[in-house]
Amino acid sequence: MAYQGFAQEYLGMPAVTRAYTTACVLTTAAVQLEFITPFQLYFNPDLIFRKFQIWRLITNFLFFGPLGFSFFFNMIFLYRYCRMLEEGSFRGRTADFVFMFLFGGFLMTLFGLFASLFFLGQAFTIMLVYVWSRRNPYIRMNFFGLLNFQAPFLPWVLMGFSLLLGNSIIIDLLGIAVGHIYYFLEDVFPNQPGGKKLLLTPSFLKMVFDTPEEDPNYNPLPEDRPDHLPRDQDQHEQQHPQ
Repeated sequence: MAYQGFAQEYLGMPAVTRAYTTACVLTTAAVQLEFITPFQLYFNPDLIFRKFQIWRLITNFLFFGPLGFSFFFNMIFLYRYCRMLEEGSFRGRTADFVFMFLFGGFLMTLFGLFASLFFLGQAFTIMLVYVWSRRNPYIRMNFFGLLNFQAPFLPWVLMGFSLLLGNSIIIDLLGIAVGHIYYFLEDVFPNQPGGKKLLLTPSFLKMVFDTPEEDPNYNPLPEDRPDHLPRDQDQHEQQHPQ
């Protein structure tokens, strides 16, 4: 029963959230089982552009460190806020959600070229939290039963928590900065006088991830209707009703 419940919950996750969290968990499991090492995953511009180890552009977003409190903490927040975004403001817009992933990852990678950052998954999680929090400004939050605040303060609370744990806040600040850039370009600037939408999802992403909308004026042929009965069967049922 527990397995069936877990399987049902897993399959009920929206596609992008399921794919990303699964990739993160499998990557961490592979490191724990020593199939791979973090040295094969971390962001290294020299190895990427000179040795053509292109996979590092992706894998540095998938590893959150060894199993422990920090890993589970990040996974909980990643799953929770990625899912709420995908089922909330991005509902029915999977291509736009994937484009946000690509846009955020691109900006973080650019910053990583000039800074000694090896893994950017935590920054990516903070970006998701930031975008969700700005789109839900009136939701009241409770942090471990100690703090009560409104959603827009959540990224800053998480940054303060990282500081208390002795971690560098550069990663958190990067996530907040990229999240704010996306939020400004997507939600703020287009609504300003003279503003316009600058982040346009490429059409090929829409073709891949978004199902085409049904034409409300389309009238299917009788034989294509799911409730259609063959004429012989229809006449038979009229003559011999049950």
